Amino acid sequence: MRPTQSCFPATRLRRTRQSAAVRAMVRQNTLSVDDFIWPVFVRSGEGVEEPIASMPGVMRRSVDRIVDVAREAADLGIPAICIFPYTGLEERTEDCAGAWDPDNHANRAIRAIKAAVPELAIMTDVALDTYNINGHDGFVENGEIVNDRTVDALVKMALSQAEAGADIIGPSDMMDGRIGAIRSALEAQGHQNVMILSYAAKYASAFYGPFRDAVGASGALTGDKKTYQMDPGNSDEAMRLIERDLTEGADMVMVKPGLPYLDICRRVKDSFGAPTFAYQVSGEYAMIKAASENGWVDHDRVMMESLMAFKRAGCDGILTYFAPDAARLLAKG
Repeated sequence: MRPTQSCFPATRLRRTRQSAAVRAMVRQNTLSVDDFIWPVFVRSGEGVEEPIASMPGVMRRSVDRIVDVAREAADLGIPAICIFPYTGLEERTEDCAGAWDPDNHANRAIRAIKAAVPELAIMTDVALDTYNINGHDGFVENGEIVNDRTVDALVKMALSQAEAGADIIGPSDMMDGRIGAIRSALEAQGHQNVMILSYAAKYASAFYGPFRDAVGASGALTGDKKTYQMDPGNSDEAMRLIERDLTEGADMVMVKPGLPYLDICRRVKDSFGAPTFAYQVSGEYAMIKAASENGWVDHDRVMMESLMAFKRAGCDGILTYFAPDAARLLAKG
């Protein structure tokens, strides 16, 4: 039972705010470089660093340059990166076969990073959108994004990533049953130690726009993703999805987007106690960058405040494009 708080002046709540030392001593939540997963974009070529206009400071890089980024992450103490491949329209097909090609950009990047920086954890993305001529996360048949045929393809994609050396598989597609199918296949093929961080509560959000530019999906996408991604008005449904994915074998779960869905993060952590992550998505990143570049907000303070919000909401970790900037600030103390 919570004790009764005495009244003013016996209680002066400002006493514990009076200095930096005291504020640090009583701070309930703290932010650490260990909390970050850094999303990075890989593309074809060699020696390529290609700026993404809608995400200032973020680039698409060829495999050799992604290895440099991996070394940078390790030097900064960032524990994991998440690899997203960029594919042009000429590389996309109806059958999405590139998704499980052992020599696609993502799989080559995994192998190269593991050879150069073996201590760095590698997370991957499992969805067909970056290989699909239709831009959707699943196969399109007669205008419908079909579930079960897509799950079969996602299993092949996940296995190809595990065989390349991925530590964490990140199914982001929102098809029903894919976590159980991927977990069963990983176990059967001897990849029992490969983890699944499920995009369990992924909303049909307008905050993904710059990301779709980054992976080449904006021009390819026909229609929208509302038949498989969540309705932003729903909260209870997120709890059902989290419970299902944990039951099917997810080791960790994610809420996406991040800041507009902190209430979901808190409900997930309080309800299940499982490792809970949030994705500070491209639109959130781009808004902070744009406001800071216009002199409307203090970049570093707003960045760190936004990241702290995830910890306060119960998140164990954050996928964020701010990871290297935040890591450098934290290192300064």
